Amino acid sequence: MVRPRGPWSDTVGSWGGVHAPSLLWGRISAPISQHWANLTATERARMARWATAAAALAISITNCVVGVETFLLVQLAFNGGQLNFDTTLGAPNFPAVVIAIVIGLIINVALGLSVFRPQLRWFVSGRPADRARRRAVQRIPGYQVIATLIAWSAAVLSYVLAANELTEKTVVGVAVAFMMAGFSSSCITYVFAERAARPLSVVALQDAPAQHVMHGVQTRMIAVWAVSSAVPMLGLLIINIGRWTGMLPPAVGPVDWATVVLAIVGLASGARVMVLVGRAIADPLVDLRRAVERVEQGDLSAQVAVYDSSELGVLQHGFNEMVEGLDERERMRELFARHVGDTVAELALERGVGMHGTNALVGVLFVDIVGSTSIAAQQDPQATVKLLNSFFTIVADVVDNHSGFVNKFEGDAALAVFGVPVVIDDPAAEALAAARDLAVRLEELPVRWGIGVSYGMSFAGNVGAEQRYEYTVIGDPVNECARLSELAKTSAVPVLAGDAAVGAAGDEAEEWSSVGSRTLRGRPRPTEVFAPAALIVEPANPSVGGVLSGLLRPARRVGLTGMMRLPSGFLGR
Repeated sequence: MVRPRGPWSDTVGSWGGVHAPSLLWGRISAPISQHWANLTATERARMARWATAAAALAISITNCVVGVETFLLVQLAFNGGQLNFDTTLGAPNFPAVVIAIVIGLIINVALGLSVFRPQLRWFVSGRPADRARRRAVQRIPGYQVIATLIAWSAAVLSYVLAANELTEKTVVGVAVAFMMAGFSSSCITYVFAERAARPLSVVALQDAPAQHVMHGVQTRMIAVWAVSSAVPMLGLLIINIGRWTGMLPPAVGPVDWATVVLAIVGLASGARVMVLVGRAIADPLVDLRRAVERVEQGDLSAQVAVYDSSELGVLQHGFNEMVEGLDERERMRELFARHVGDTVAELALERGVGMHGTNALVGVLFVDIVGSTSIAAQQDPQATVKLLNSFFTIVADVVDNHSGFVNKFEGDAALAVFGVPVVIDDPAAEALAAARDLAVRLEELPVRWGIGVSYGMSFAGNVGAEQRYEYTVIGDPVNECARLSELAKTSAVPVLAGDAAVGAAGDEAEEWSSVGSRTLRGRPRPTEVFAPAALIVEPANPSVGGVLSGLLRPARRVGLTGMMRLPSGFLGR
């Protein structure tokens, strides 16, 4: 048997799989509907039986307490406020009052269970809730109020039938007292039933949460006012009016115990309903507070159970929708950042929609694989993709370590920039250092490659149409580094940099040595070319001409220099 764990542990526990009081009192700390499928029919049935017994017990206790209070008030009102055995328990109408209260209690329990039973049968069946079922579950508190009022009305009729000596005064007095008791009891029952129906509400509302207010907070506060203030104060007025008009006998003795007991009853009843209403309002807010704390800690899976039909239920539903929206937004932001990079994503979110851009001095690094077309033709496509992913992972890691930004992955090549969109102190030095580190890291892969590094003024910003644009870097340094990478792929040294980059690199320039000048394809003047000193291997009897021709001569003839080339805009065509 599968048992739910975690957030529903208060409701489904180790004792026989069920904690019925938890079901009855609505102790819900998370959306139990997430675990509903794990409940077996046996567990559902057991929960329903215990919920029925607990509901009957709660209704009985509530009505017994109110009944005792009502009995004392009726007796004290008709005996002049004397608190003694002969005029209370020994009074002639004692049996009739007790019979009336007991009959009212039985009717209340029967009607109350008849309200719960159809919903519990549905709960045991495990069927999804339709619109009619949801409305029926939400109306449980209202039906319970009607049941309570009917029960106390029946109690009045029972008193009339059971009393031996009936007078107009006693019938009116008992009827008024029982109706006030019924009103007070119905208010308490309303609050209790709303709380007891919460687990059923969770299941019924899981597919269609409450979006309109029903059983609002204001209604609950009216119940508090009625029980703690309206009924006791009205009772005091009725007792005094009754004594003044002669409907009730005058008070005997220095203390009118009827008013004292009524005050005590008001305090006790007010405390009972305040606890119920306070918990009914506080519990959803506590759940929301805990869920907010989880969201603050980054847990966007936090949800709260929607079990309230008041403004709090609408708030619960709104919170869940808000968190789902945040989760979706975070996923989209993560996907966006993976496509364009974290820094560009943050810049786009900060600046909003628009063709933003600026001119800046940037270091540019271009790295390209040699013969990737031949590689792709000789092995499985999945193996080619795996190789390219390993290549790009190393590139992204090295560039990130040097505060750079990988602007593009183009087939078998990558373009990285330093100095935009995040400004750094020495973009030329960082680009050159990244090229040297990249040369070391790429030795791990079974491919040849060429790296070119350049530096200069470029435009960095959004380029394209208003409907679709991307962040990119355009300028002469981009073209130069692409040509240097092309030259490096066919040279003995696979890492080459332009004179502008080395000239602006400060201390990093000491790690680079000139290997001669070349007129790069598409450029009007020769460019002095530099290579990392650690990668230059000089011949045994070097000469100036021999060194230059050795370093820049093709390492081997390559028929196809790349699977995909950088777009012509980058190459200056």
